Amino acid sequence: MQTLKYYLIITLLLLLCYGCNVKPQAIDYGNDGCHFCKMTIVDKVHAAEIVTKKGKTYKFDATECMINFIKDFNTSEIQLYLSNNYKEPEVLIDATQATFLISKNIPSPMGAFLSAFKSKDDAKKTQKKKGGTLYNWEELLAHLKD
Repeated sequence: MQTLKYYLIITLLLLLCYGCNVKPQAIDYGNDGCHFCKMTIVDKVHAAEIVTKKGKTYKFDATECMINFIKDFNTSEIQLYLSNNYKEPEVLIDATQATFLISKNIPSPMGAFLSAFKSKDDAKKTQKKKGGTLYNWEELLAHLKD
Protein backbone atom coordinates (compact mmCIF):
# COMPACT_ATOMS: atom_id res chain seq x y z
CA MET A 1 0.00 0.00 0.00
CA GLN A 2 2.87 2.38 0.84
CA THR A 3 4.41 1.72 -2.56
CA LEU A 4 1.15 2.64 -4.29
CA LYS A 5 0.95 5.92 -2.35
CA TYR A 6 4.57 6.66 -3.24
CA TYR A 7 3.92 6.16 -6.98
CA LEU A 8 0.72 8.20 -6.81
CA ILE A 9 2.50 11.13 -5.14
CA ILE A 10 5.36 11.02 -7.66
CA THR A 11 2.90 10.89 -10.56
CA LEU A 12 0.93 13.86 -9.23
CA LEU A 13 4.11 15.89 -8.72
CA LEU A 14 5.25 15.14 -12.27
CA LEU A 15 1.87 16.13 -13.69
CA LEU A 16 1.93 19.33 -11.67
CA CYS A 17 5.39 20.24 -12.95
CA TYR A 18 4.47 19.35 -16.54
CA GLY A 19 1.25 21.37 -16.38
CA CYS A 20 3.11 24.57 -15.47
CA ASN A 21 5.61 24.38 -18.30
CA VAL A 22 6.84 27.89 -19.08
CA LYS A 23 7.86 27.91 -22.73
CA PRO A 24 6.82 29.62 -25.95
CA GLN A 25 4.15 28.13 -28.16
CA ALA A 26 4.45 28.10 -31.92
CA ILE A 27 2.29 30.72 -33.61
CA ASP A 28 -0.15 29.24 -36.12
CA TYR A 29 0.07 31.96 -38.78
CA GLY A 30 -3.21 32.54 -40.57
CA ASN A 31 -5.21 30.94 -37.73
CA ASP A 32 -4.14 32.39 -34.36
CA GLY A 33 -5.61 35.73 -33.40
CA CYS A 34 -3.92 38.66 -31.71
CA HIS A 35 -4.87 38.80 -28.05
CA PHE A 36 -4.88 42.60 -28.12
CA CYS A 37 -6.39 43.74 -31.44
CA LYS A 38 -8.08 40.45 -32.43
CA MET A 39 -6.61 40.49 -35.95
CA THR A 40 -5.46 37.18 -37.42
CA ILE A 41 -1.69 36.79 -37.11
CA VAL A 42 -0.26 36.48 -40.62
CA ASP A 43 3.00 38.47 -40.58
CA LYS A 44 5.85 36.04 -39.85
CA VAL A 45 8.33 38.87 -39.22
CA HIS A 46 6.54 41.03 -36.66
CA ALA A 47 4.53 38.67 -34.41
CA ALA A 48 5.09 38.56 -30.64
CA GLU A 49 4.20 36.47 -27.62
CA ILE A 50 4.04 36.66 -23.83
CA VAL A 51 4.36 33.62 -21.56
CA THR A 52 3.32 34.01 -17.93
CA LYS A 53 5.03 32.39 -14.97
CA LYS A 54 2.17 29.86 -14.92
CA GLY A 55 2.74 29.00 -18.60
CA LYS A 56 -0.24 30.86 -20.12
CA THR A 57 0.57 32.19 -23.59
CA TYR A 58 -0.72 35.38 -25.20
CA LYS A 59 -0.02 35.83 -28.92
CA PHE A 60 0.12 39.12 -30.83
CA ASP A 61 0.33 40.14 -34.47
CA ALA A 62 2.97 42.77 -33.67
CA THR A 63 5.30 43.81 -30.86
CA GLU A 64 3.36 47.07 -30.55
CA CYS A 65 0.21 45.07 -29.69
CA MET A 66 2.16 43.19 -27.01
CA ILE A 67 3.36 46.49 -25.53
CA ASN A 68 -0.16 47.96 -25.58
CA PHE A 69 -1.48 44.79 -23.92
CA ILE A 70 0.96 44.98 -21.00
CA LYS A 71 -0.13 48.53 -20.14
CA ASP A 72 -3.19 46.99 -18.44
CA PHE A 73 -1.65 43.69 -17.34
CA ASN A 74 0.14 42.71 -14.14
CA THR A 75 3.64 42.46 -15.59
CA SER A 76 4.95 40.72 -12.47
CA GLU A 77 3.14 37.63 -13.82
CA ILE A 78 5.14 37.64 -17.08
CA GLN A 79 8.06 35.24 -17.49
CA LEU A 80 8.88 35.77 -21.19
CA TYR A 81 8.47 38.66 -23.62
CA LEU A 82 9.12 37.42 -27.16
CA SER A 83 9.23 39.07 -30.58
CA ASN A 84 9.89 37.63 -34.01
CA ASN A 85 13.40 38.21 -35.28
CA TYR A 86 13.25 40.38 -38.41
CA LYS A 87 16.18 38.48 -39.94
CA GLU A 88 14.68 35.03 -39.25
CA PRO A 89 10.91 35.01 -39.83
CA GLU A 90 8.92 32.89 -37.36
CA VAL A 91 11.84 32.74 -34.89
CA LEU A 92 10.88 34.17 -31.49
CA ILE A 93 13.61 35.98 -29.56
CA ASP A 94 13.80 37.46 -26.07
CA ALA A 95 12.36 40.94 -26.55
CA THR A 96 14.07 42.22 -23.41
CA GLN A 97 17.44 41.46 -25.02
CA ALA A 98 16.53 42.51 -28.58
CA THR A 99 17.37 45.66 -30.48
CA PHE A 100 14.38 47.35 -32.09
CA LEU A 101 14.23 49.50 -35.19
CA ILE A 102 11.46 51.93 -35.98
CA SER A 103 11.75 52.72 -39.68
CA LYS A 104 9.07 54.17 -41.96
CA ASN A 105 10.54 51.91 -44.66
CA ILE A 106 9.58 48.68 -42.84
CA PRO A 107 5.82 48.48 -42.30
CA SER A 108 4.51 46.41 -39.40
CA PRO A 109 0.93 45.14 -38.99
CA MET A 110 -0.30 47.89 -36.66
CA GLY A 111 1.53 50.81 -38.26
CA ALA A 112 4.27 51.41 -35.68
CA PHE A 113 6.98 50.46 -38.24
CA LEU A 114 8.58 48.42 -35.45
CA SER A 115 10.90 45.45 -36.02
CA ALA A 116 12.95 43.36 -33.57
CA PHE A 117 16.47 42.06 -34.10
CA LYS A 118 18.36 39.46 -32.09
CA SER A 119 21.67 41.07 -33.03
CA LYS A 120 22.45 44.76 -32.63
CA ASP A 121 24.76 44.44 -35.66
CA ASP A 122 21.86 43.18 -37.81
CA ALA A 123 19.73 46.07 -36.58
CA LYS A 124 22.46 48.59 -37.44
CA LYS A 125 22.93 47.09 -40.93
CA THR A 126 19.20 47.27 -41.58
CA GLN A 127 19.10 50.83 -40.20
CA LYS A 128 21.80 51.86 -42.69
CA LYS A 129 19.68 50.50 -45.57
CA LYS A 130 16.21 51.50 -44.35
CA GLY A 131 16.81 54.43 -41.98
CA GLY A 132 15.08 54.84 -38.65
CA THR A 133 15.90 54.84 -34.95
CA LEU A 134 17.25 52.02 -32.76
CA TYR A 135 15.92 51.21 -29.28
CA ASN A 136 16.57 48.64 -26.60
CA TRP A 137 13.59 47.16 -24.69
CA GLU A 138 13.47 49.81 -21.95
CA GLU A 139 13.87 52.67 -24.41
CA LEU A 140 11.13 51.22 -26.60
CA LEU A 141 8.72 50.91 -23.67
CA ALA A 142 9.38 54.55 -22.76
CA HIS A 143 8.95 55.66 -26.38
CA LEU A 144 5.62 53.84 -26.81
CA LYS A 145 4.17 54.44 -23.35
CA ASP A 146 1.63 57.03 -24.55
